[in-house]
Amino acid sequence: MYIIAALYHFTRFAAPAAIKPALLDLCVAQGVKGTLLLAGEGINGTIAGSRAGIDAVLAHIRALPGCEGLEWKESASATPPFGKMKVRLKREIVTMGQPDVDPAARTGHYVDPADWNALITRDDVAVIDTRNDYEVAIGTFKGAVDPQTTCFGEFPAWWEANKDRFHNKKIAMFCTGGIRCEKSTNFLLGQGIEDVFHLKGGILKYLEEVPEQDSTWNGNCFVFDGRVSVGHGLRVGPHMLCHACRRPVLPADQARPEYEAGVSCHLCIDETSDADKARFRERQRQIELARARGEDHLSAPMVSGKSEL
Repeated sequence: MYIIAALYHFTRFAAPAAIKPALLDLCVAQGVKGTLLLAGEGINGTIAGSRAGIDAVLAHIRALPGCEGLEWKESASATPPFGKMKVRLKREIVTMGQPDVDPAARTGHYVDPADWNALITRDDVAVIDTRNDYEVAIGTFKGAVDPQTTCFGEFPAWWEANKDRFHNKKIAMFCTGGIRCEKSTNFLLGQGIEDVFHLKGGILKYLEEVPEQDSTWNGNCFVFDGRVSVGHGLRVGPHMLCHACRRPVLPADQARPEYEAGVSCHLCIDETSDADKARFRERQRQIELARARGEDHLSAPMVSGKSEL
């Protein structure tokens, strides 16, 4: 059984590059795989491995400057969710493109999963899903507003264009694990919106703790690992990943004429050129040859190489 740990922590790292070597070496030595992002604003990522390996890596991260308060969410998988270990240096641990946003200084009001339903069903509350469009497409909370953004960096422009819709409303926001809401609530506070709330622990914590019969969640939650989606109780969902566009698709979608493993699906068939598809076919051929030899060719899927919890 593989333990999966999804984590993020906002803190000020003076020299993120100096942190990388020892962290990567420890992960490799412990057989831990996944992706961790380091930036001047903190750390973010998802890793998987044995209980002992995950514990060792988490202890190392908690010992980093300002990370003693690190929190993480755990789940389990019978199969390895990742094929490689990556530690990457980034400008931001989740890209918003707003240099004045600082979640370490201030965020919106945290709302525990047990209290979330009562908040979002109030008439004076507007609920906003801060995730990407392909994530929202497979599941969201009842009544939530979908900004239809393709990446988190589009959220500030969307808010500027739509803020008048939410006049005299309290704002409740949510995302997969909480990191995007840390930034989006700080951003709204900077825009003068004081009544801002976000789901503590994100959708993953809600699905883990709130009984399905009491839930206001519809569908599945996209996750940035080999499970692709999870449902109530964090049970693995039915989705697979199109390895061409990194979007979730259902098993039935594989029967559609647009689907070709590793090359295209009905969502991306018109988004790539013939040259792209030829390149994807060759990549898929190499993957299948490596699989036949019992080897890993590419890391398990991470959407656009990012971990947007």
